[in-house]
Amino acid sequence: MLEDPVNEVKRREHALRIIGEKMKKHGRDGIYDLTGLSGGFPLEEEDLDLIETYVGPAIFEERLQEAGREHMGGEMIAAFNRTSSAILAAVLALTEPGSTVFHYLPELPSHPSVPGSTELASAGYQETEDFTEKPPLDTSLVVVTGSTMDHRVVEESDLVRVIEMAHDAGIPVLVDDASGARLRTVLYGQRRACDLGADLAVTSTDKLMHGPRGGLMAGRTDLIEKVKSKAYQFGLEAQPPLVAAMVRALEKFEPSEIRDAIKRKEEFLRDFKGPEVEETPTGFIIKSSSLEDLQGSGYGGDEISTALSMILLSEHGIVTIPAVGMPGASKTLRFDLAARDAGRIEISFLREAIYDAIKLVSGFINDDEKMRRLILG
Repeated sequence: MLEDPVNEVKRREHALRIIGEKMKKHGRDGIYDLTGLSGGFPLEEEDLDLIETYVGPAIFEERLQEAGREHMGGEMIAAFNRTSSAILAAVLALTEPGSTVFHYLPELPSHPSVPGSTELASAGYQETEDFTEKPPLDTSLVVVTGSTMDHRVVEESDLVRVIEMAHDAGIPVLVDDASGARLRTVLYGQRRACDLGADLAVTSTDKLMHGPRGGLMAGRTDLIEKVKSKAYQFGLEAQPPLVAAMVRALEKFEPSEIRDAIKRKEEFLRDFKGPEVEETPTGFIIKSSSLEDLQGSGYGGDEISTALSMILLSEHGIVTIPAVGMPGASKTLRFDLAARDAGRIEISFLREAIYDAIKLVSGFINDDEKMRRLILG
């Protein structure tokens, strides 16, 4: 069902309609966003008159450079309307048609933005979990994922090895640190990617922090300038309101909120008697393979996870990525307890909601029409 990209759009729009309906009935307090991607737009009253097309950059650019370098390291900062936009601009700027983009990940597969950008640049694409494998001779850009969509975090020693290996071959390195810029540093004590020698690093300002959905890139001045030039060419750069909100979010970032997630996770797991779960740095995931009662229904893991996610949303107001994520996003049922709403949801309520979702989906897993209406509306 979800292999069709059109159905992916229908699935997401159906979930957003459910959120809209619940907001009308219960207000924002009836929604618990546990995606870890809820972000925010933390503008101050004084910012509103300064977010014009030309005034905004003049006011916020210097603060963006200062706050961005503190968060990411590097020589220069650039802001984009999404992390995917930053990756696209970098691939277009730094690769030659016919060359290879070689991608290292702690766990396959890649976020679709990397192979998709490579295709648009008319370059070849290869990905690997083997951090000892050397990139092909025709490689023009090495990409390393710092933390995967399901929060698998790269070892710092592996990251350093790849950076040194690429530099020995004269290849620039881009670290896709969408959530890793905070997971790796705050919870794992790793150094910032640019401090490890990465030429470029990009993070999402809405992942594990309360900023807007946008991309923040740091790195070498000469490369940032090339990437910015390509971004301006295709309208990939962040506009003034987004830049202002990024600045505010960076200035207000508080690492302790991520650390508090560990306590919530321990409380949840202590009394959970449902299917097997796997811990993530800031929460947990439920593997579809552990949902034994739902197996053999003819549906794959993506559909099962999405069905559960839709029940959690429609019946309990709990937002997870399989319901609302962009087409191509991971369908793993992940609960991020570093999310802002996690601080106001009762752990017992979350446990019971998961039990209820499993029970309800089990009741009509073999009814194709009900499953289709549940997922697609």
